[in-house]
Amino acid sequence: MNHPHGLRLENSYTDLPEQFFTRINPTPVSEPKLLLFNTNLAKSLGIDLPTNDKEMLAQLFSGNTLPEDVSPIAQAYAGHQFGHFSILGDGRAHLIGEQITPDDKRFDIQLKGSGPTPYSRNGDGRAALAPMLREYLISEAMHALKIPTTRSLALVSTGEPVIRSSLLDGAILTRVASSHLRVGTFEYANATQGLEGLKQLADYAISRHYPEFIHQENPYLGFLKGVIERQAKLVAAWMHVGFIHGVMNTDNMTISGETIDYGPCAFMDIFSMGAVFSSIDSHGRYKYGSQVPAAQWNLARLADSLIPLLHKETAKAVKLAEVAIEGYSKEFNHAWISGMRSKLGLFGEEAEDFSLAQGLLDWMQNSKVDYTRTFRDLIQENVPENEAYNSPEFQNWHILWKSRLTRNSRPLKDSFCLMRDSNPVIIPNNNYVEEALAAGEGGDLKPFLALLEALKNPFEETVSNEVYRNQTTLPNPNYQTFCGT
Repeated sequence: MNHPHGLRLENSYTDLPEQFFTRINPTPVSEPKLLLFNTNLAKSLGIDLPTNDKEMLAQLFSGNTLPEDVSPIAQAYAGHQFGHFSILGDGRAHLIGEQITPDDKRFDIQLKGSGPTPYSRNGDGRAALAPMLREYLISEAMHALKIPTTRSLALVSTGEPVIRSSLLDGAILTRVASSHLRVGTFEYANATQGLEGLKQLADYAISRHYPEFIHQENPYLGFLKGVIERQAKLVAAWMHVGFIHGVMNTDNMTISGETIDYGPCAFMDIFSMGAVFSSIDSHGRYKYGSQVPAAQWNLARLADSLIPLLHKETAKAVKLAEVAIEGYSKEFNHAWISGMRSKLGLFGEEAEDFSLAQGLLDWMQNSKVDYTRTFRDLIQENVPENEAYNSPEFQNWHILWKSRLTRNSRPLKDSFCLMRDSNPVIIPNNNYVEEALAAGEGGDLKPFLALLEALKNPFEETVSNEVYRNQTTLPNPNYQTFCGT
């Protein structure tokens, strides 16, 4: 269907059996108010809404009014949450439809915090303002960092409180994704829908995200390997910028290879393989250094779910799945060392590059230095004078690195250009994020908007990000983030 403002919404997901979703409209809210609208994202989607009509936008992105002939759904899925299997679903989200862009790409448009569904499990279906501000900010920062991610199109306050540990302002986020197909969607299909339902879901996912495998002899094995490759590259990209997802449950891992669900996430300041900021991850299951095996564990659950499709003989299907999962480590290691070579300005490949990169991280861990700043300091002709850089451990590593740079096939200036393009000058620093969210909760969005603007060009030193680059506040060693429920 066509809409005068470029909203070309379809819903191919409803071609699947009805057990995969429930048709349900958002629950209206009393006083929606538009807080944020992502005009650049809207333009890229081919959406041309009148930005001066705040009332219309508030009604639309709260779900109070819907485009003609739209039939929203809540998706069913399952998931291993901190290792425990549960049947889940969109408990506070409504998929409005799939926007077809001018170049015929397809993106889900979903409202988050838009009211209860049959999958709410006694929840109120709502979201608080601060967690939605966090998702808007971090998802847009990840996009600017060139990391595959869902994005944020709009944020609306509801004018209604939500009850958590206290009364909080309610909000609804409009999330854009290549799709909301998750590892947990396949777990759900395998557990509840039988072989035919599982096959229909897999065929849909392949057609939508991996059409190159449709005509392969074993398209389902190709699909599994494709998801493994994308997820290995995604987690490597997280590691390169010090991002910690915080809640890597299988229902929070997409088939498309996009980062999704920015709950208790954070960017690392002082480097530590054991860094964990999530208040609900008391045992460090998803700490920084565990994200790599956690992703492989999740992918193994996808492989388990696909067993009936991989081969008619179960033993052979299991073997195919095991070999595919074993390939994850190779995919991750290749993506990781490729990114680290870029961060260190290395051209070509040498066998010792891995130990050189790991040696720097080992020194960072022992010296408790800032992860992002250290890489930027290396770009300078002479690293800044401080106790950590004057240590024998760093000096020895620095000599090895300088020696490796001399063996590059390109001039030294090219190495530093590569490093500038690969190492952000700014990430969403925890102190500034919390300040922006607190001000936003209090009704002042200026600090949020300033930080959002500063994060748009993370690899360049700009006027808007200067104040955030010269931070003087020491990291809080007890910093915690909380799940955005």
